[in-house]
Amino acid sequence: MAFSPLSLSRKHVLGELYAKCDEFTEEVPVFILGDENELIGHVDQCLGHYADALTFHIPDDVCKRLSAGQYTYEFDLDRSAIKGRVIVRTVFLKPRKPYEKPLPNRRSSE
Repeated sequence: MAFSPLSLSRKHVLGELYAKCDEFTEEVPVFILGDENELIGHVDQCLGHYADALTFHIPDDVCKRLSAGQYTYEFDLDRSAIKGRVIVRTVFLKPRKPYEKPLPNRRSSE
């Protein structure tokens, strides 16, 4: 299984947690939520302190779907030693529901 790194903005991934989240100091496991939570790789902040990006090391097929916005993010969090801050322990990718095309409007014939 080929792995390819994908770097995304911390603010994009963390959303509302961005301002409260401590820097990633180690690799954080990434799981896909489903019938069986499957470990697929890890995420880290390997681009450095000033890059403000998270790098996902996940399989190519998941990488393509993640970059296309087909997953949402959920997190397992711990409290930080600094009051009001959190540490991300696990990242879960949750598949989005497929988009349902709206039915065309039909005009009633009178």
